[in-house]
Amino acid sequence: MASESFGEALHGLRGEHSLREVARRANVNNGHLSRMARGTRRPTMEFAVAIDRAFDTGGRLAALLAEAQPKREVEAPAPPWETAELLQRLRANSVDSVTIEAMHATAYELCCQYPTREAGGLRAEAHGWLEEITRLLHQPVGLNEHKELLVASGWLALLTGCLEADLGMRAGAEATRIAARELGRDAGHSEIVGWSHEMSAWFALTQARYGGVLTAAREGQAVAAGGSAAVQLMGQEAKALARMGDIDGVSDALDRGRTLLDSMPRPYRREHHFVVDPDKWDFYAMDAYRTAGDDERAAVHARRVLELGAAPEGERAPMRMTEARLTLAAIAARGGDLEQAVTTGIGALGGQRKSLPTLLMVAGELDNELHQRYPGEVAADDFREALHAVKAVRPLEV
Repeated sequence: MASESFGEALHGLRGEHSLREVARRANVNNGHLSRMARGTRRPTMEFAVAIDRAFDTGGRLAALLAEAQPKREVEAPAPPWETAELLQRLRANSVDSVTIEAMHATAYELCCQYPTREAGGLRAEAHGWLEEITRLLHQPVGLNEHKELLVASGWLALLTGCLEADLGMRAGAEATRIAARELGRDAGHSEIVGWSHEMSAWFALTQARYGGVLTAAREGQAVAAGGSAAVQLMGQEAKALARMGDIDGVSDALDRGRTLLDSMPRPYRREHHFVVDPDKWDFYAMDAYRTAGDDERAAVHARRVLELGAAPEGERAPMRMTEARLTLAAIAARGGDLEQAVTTGIGALGGQRKSLPTLLMVAGELDNELHQRYPGEVAADDFREALHAVKAVRPLEV
């Protein structure tokens, strides 16, 4: 099968069904699928999975694409806190200081993997550790140990909820967010509670419930004033206000966030998802200024995001960089360069690490702008087609 092309495999699997029928059954774009079948467009994993599911192929197309992709380097050995020794301690109910420290280190490390690691695999691992802690919380342990387990599980629940949202599992993400909030309250940990409000603000933003964003942002800032959650909540507040047309409010929220961020020490590991680093503020400013129509400032921040995200070993912030490219695509569209806007926009959609709600929101805004400015243009339709391909496949709720 390694020598078989996507088009050949598709032809063999669909039998007498037309490509149009395949597209209908798999709920994917017919034109996009046709070009993949002819070899004029690179096949995507999203389309392969959708067709495999529709025709019950046992994952044949997805396996073909995976086999054709360049092999990734072997990952480094697991760090000490992910070894069988820790699991043995947990299963033996040995909840001593060493176990607690190792559990916190595990949660911290997994949170640091959020920006770049494949979302499904990371969610599965975080969920596995949550199950271990949940089991221990039903055993007799000391008060201090109980509180520390609640804190570790709170961070893992926040991480799991964010990953579920990234994967499009909206109901599961909201349930996990609420669980994280309750864990934070039980542990007396204001930062975990604050981040649960930040997740609520994020969910509301991607659903165009801007009043809900402001409510969650203000409640979260009241709970966790002075921490990373408060900084990020100010960023979400700025994004919502920009979409509401409140330019003065945008400036105020960005100024407050920048001031608070500047008063905080630089994080030891800036890739930790729940620690806002100074570099991230360009990301928030970029979105707010783009939405507010200040293209000059938005472009400066977008280029800064791309510069800061680049690294010799690959992109260290791929989701931020995707939004930066979509921002530059929107600016190109406003400047009259349709070809550049579409080329940049379609390129941005191809990133492997995605947050579906945010990607669909920002790319959808670009799509609307392209069709408002360039009605009837084929290039604008090409971007819409590429965006539909991203929308076509929704993960199974698990």
